Amino acid sequence: MKSTYFYKGLLALSIIGLASCKPTIDTVAPVKGNADFTRYIALGNSLTAGFADGGLYLEGQKNSYPEMIAAQMKSVGGGSFSTPFFPDAQFNGSGYLKLTALTNGVPTIAKETSNLAIRAQVGGVNLFTRYTGNIENFGVPGIKLIHANIQGYGTLNNYFERLLTDATVGTTTYMDFVTAKPWTFFSCWLGNNDILSYASSGAAADAPTPKATFSGAYSAVITKLTSKGAKGVVATIPDVTNIAYFRTVTLKTLLAAINATPAGAAVKDIYIQPGTGAARAATAEDLFTLPLSSDNVMGKPNGLGIPYGLDPRNPVESKYVLDKAEIAVVNDYVAAYNTSIKSIASANNLAVMDAYALLNEYAAGKAINGIPVSAAFIQGNMFSLDGIHLTPLGYAITANGFIKAINAKYGSSIPIVDVTRYRGVKFP
Repeated sequence: MKSTYFYKGLLALSIIGLASCKPTIDTVAPVKGNADFTRYIALGNSLTAGFADGGLYLEGQKNSYPEMIAAQMKSVGGGSFSTPFFPDAQFNGSGYLKLTALTNGVPTIAKETSNLAIRAQVGGVNLFTRYTGNIENFGVPGIKLIHANIQGYGTLNNYFERLLTDATVGTTTYMDFVTAKPWTFFSCWLGNNDILSYASSGAAADAPTPKATFSGAYSAVITKLTSKGAKGVVATIPDVTNIAYFRTVTLKTLLAAINATPAGAAVKDIYIQPGTGAARAATAEDLFTLPLSSDNVMGKPNGLGIPYGLDPRNPVESKYVLDKAEIAVVNDYVAAYNTSIKSIASANNLAVMDAYALLNEYAAGKAINGIPVSAAFIQGNMFSLDGIHLTPLGYAITANGFIKAINAKYGSSIPIVDVTRYRGVKFP
């Protein structure tokens, strides 16, 4: 099944010429400083797993930021590092979105459904091919911070279930699984989903994790990770409203698309259903989600002939829009979560990678070694086709953010990643 995203002014950028970019990388003698990188483990959710383009697949796993960090750590005593890769014959994993055409600036995006790693389907849920080898990358798509100590969490998350055995699925907690073997250094990027699932649903599902609950759960995770003297680095929660998922479909582009049709030439307002109150005209302060475009519902009449989104009697549903009041809620929770993360990290003398600041810096538009990066959908190189997760280039930028934080805190000189080795969005 194919879906097409339409935007006025969407530019088709190729990455021709990137091979000629000459990266500028400082050469520093690798030193481990006062940290021990013998066994590095990475905790986190989909971002840690290498999730991209709406799915988890082998290429994304190989280009995860923990894989990049671990490769660079080898020069300062880092040991082997294993990610629970999907088998080579099932390299498309869960399936993912791919760009199949770009015609006059209009992308065609299709779902990849071949060579999947699905062993069975139970109750409409795909069970993935199990992985039984060593693991150092414990990224689990979908996990929230508050799930980390839930007994039997594998029964609720098919990405975690594939790492377990039948005997342990119903009993093992994520934290017990992660800490089953000794570790000397860790990275922790848990907590994004505690607010992202609320925001990405247009605040129509999954309430944010209460602030006090978040702080307590984070403290418990860090206490366990540092209980045997290991050092580590933690990351803050990104600005979830400043990603391609929320910055592509805008009031301006919706009106332009509607006004380009004969039936919509006189349309001046798009009506939305906010989280509370009656339907109203949208403003530039409301954020629309990327699926509003891919679901292709704008302007379609209901049973009474009222066009979708063009009349307050048939407004854009709440699931497609994060209204001004809901944005304030998201920003408030992100700020509170990040205050807790920084405070707990400081109390435990850990390095902090400020993902909020880093990703906002690049989302605003920045060139790195000649490569333009921004939050723009497709041509921005940073976000993959789901508008939320990063491209390999975006993960390389993130890996360097972690490495710089580690070096600054522990006096190490882990070499940074050469970002020119990694792609942005893959063009047909």
